[in-house]
Amino acid sequence: MAADIDVVSQTFRALVESADRKFTRVRDLPQYGRSQNHYLQKVFKAYMRLWKYQQENRSRLVASGLNRWEIGEIASRIGQLYFNQYMRTSEARFLVEAYVFYEAILHRKYFEGAKAKDLGVRFKELRFYARFLLVSLILNRTDMVRALAERFGALVDDSKANFREMNFKEWKMVVQEIVRFMEVDSAFKYARPFRCCALYDSHPASRPYVARFHAKKVLKFQDAVLTSYHRNEVKFAELTLDSHRMLQCLEWEPSGSFYQKHTVESSFSNNLVDPKQNGTIVYHSGASGLIDINLAAALTDPSLPPNPRKAILYRPSVSHLLAVLATISDELPPESVMLIYISASGKGGLSHVSKLQSSGGSKKSSRNNAISGTLSEKNGFAPETHTNGRRESSDYYDNYLWLGPKGSGGPNTLYPGDIIPFTRRPLFLIIDSDSSHAFKVLHGAERGETAALLLSPVRPVFKALPNTGTTHYGSQFTFFLTAPLQAFCQMVGLTFPDDETDLYKNAEDILSTAFSEWEVILSTSKNLDLVWGQVLSDPFLRRLILRFIFCRCALSMFNLSKDDERCLPVCLPHLPSSVSPRSEVVQSAVLGLANLLKVATHFSL
Repeated sequence: MAADIDVVSQTFRALVESADRKFTRVRDLPQYGRSQNHYLQKVFKAYMRLWKYQQENRSRLVASGLNRWEIGEIASRIGQLYFNQYMRTSEARFLVEAYVFYEAILHRKYFEGAKAKDLGVRFKELRFYARFLLVSLILNRTDMVRALAERFGALVDDSKANFREMNFKEWKMVVQEIVRFMEVDSAFKYARPFRCCALYDSHPASRPYVARFHAKKVLKFQDAVLTSYHRNEVKFAELTLDSHRMLQCLEWEPSGSFYQKHTVESSFSNNLVDPKQNGTIVYHSGASGLIDINLAAALTDPSLPPNPRKAILYRPSVSHLLAVLATISDELPPESVMLIYISASGKGGLSHVSKLQSSGGSKKSSRNNAISGTLSEKNGFAPETHTNGRRESSDYYDNYLWLGPKGSGGPNTLYPGDIIPFTRRPLFLIIDSDSSHAFKVLHGAERGETAALLLSPVRPVFKALPNTGTTHYGSQFTFFLTAPLQAFCQMVGLTFPDDETDLYKNAEDILSTAFSEWEVILSTSKNLDLVWGQVLSDPFLRRLILRFIFCRCALSMFNLSKDDERCLPVCLPHLPSSVSPRSEVVQSAVLGLANLLKVATHFSL
């Protein structure tokens, strides 16, 4: 019997080592591109074999000294694999799978009861909490995030008390990050989800017009690159607040019982086996589809199409960003459009240019005035004009975004000209920066396909918040594109008490009615540029266009931004005048919302 137990234990350890080696190889694979499935299937297969082996030999493994935390570590690895697969594919079922495993570890307390002085196990437990927090955050499990944050903070405090020789300062900073993230992200408790919801975002009145609309060329939206880089920006782990909001905005909100808690509970109670419980081993694939090598668990909502793939880059270097863009552009399916979202500062770059000029390092003159030169058009809607109607190549490299720490050099600057090579394929570009208007030079400079450009205001405006601290609340323009009503309320300094849910719903209804009406206008317009027409049928991109129209009009009518072109966003090519900020049908929606919320004094025609 003892010999049999030794053989089982040795086999188990060998399977663990094999799975861990494969895990290490795939853990750092890039989360973009379409060529990693071969490696991922190998590691999933290794963990499937390991998991089934521990189930089938549980009693003998326990007799050989198997610890509960070891089962927790295996389950945590599987959850991490599922999460990484979600990040590569944007398939929500993988995110739910990760949640299933992490919640099971929490409820079965696999890491609790480990030796108090075992530092290695403690670090595994801390990493588990951090990963579970990230999954719960993306899933919008607000109650779970709060509970985890409280436990996580207590665990860090306990670690500092029990392992005095170690410095847990970095873990304390992680706790502070999630607390700060929650404070900003949970300001509107009963707001609609950021994700695209078939119930709220498919308007019955305009649906027939959108369905009938058919441009000469229709593009599929399947790939996006999202990144933000600001000093002191709100973030958790490697997910910034702006990227988080945009990520959510480009996914479907399940319409059925997809995320209901009873599904998760039944999954982990059947799938994760307690190594110290006796009785018959029961293995269910069930709702979880536990380590299904074919990755075909029936977790998708059949009423919804797949989410577009998203490469989310945390503070990338310019060279890394361009490499990712090149990879995705090269793999872009025919008749498809790639969305690029970049939120970054341009101020650091401007100070750097100023130093170059004063030291004679640049032969160009008056580069610091380049941005102000782009703002001289009437209302910020017209493209720039140049001598003899032509642009010089230097215009594409006058101003830039700043993707780097303060004081770093030229390699961290992203120029408008850097984007030009990718315009050989259809491009939907969103630039959110105080240098955003510099990217207007891309219009007309494309190398094959005219790009759709949404460019943020050069500076945000708020009634109550100081403009100098906008990174503490996330970008105003991104907020308008992802949660327009919340952004509108933030701009005028309005908060909703818990007992005013009806008022908030009425405000949402005003926006919903307006968006439905604007959809009809766009779908029936004879002046709609092909660039917008070829993406109008996509629900995600159409939502962004509608929200841009609302944002532009709200900002143009807001008294604090009156006659200040720096406060207005720009779209190129131009949208029809029927949805311009001067259009009565658009202005009436903004005024109707302002009157309902009793903030009409902040707006004027």
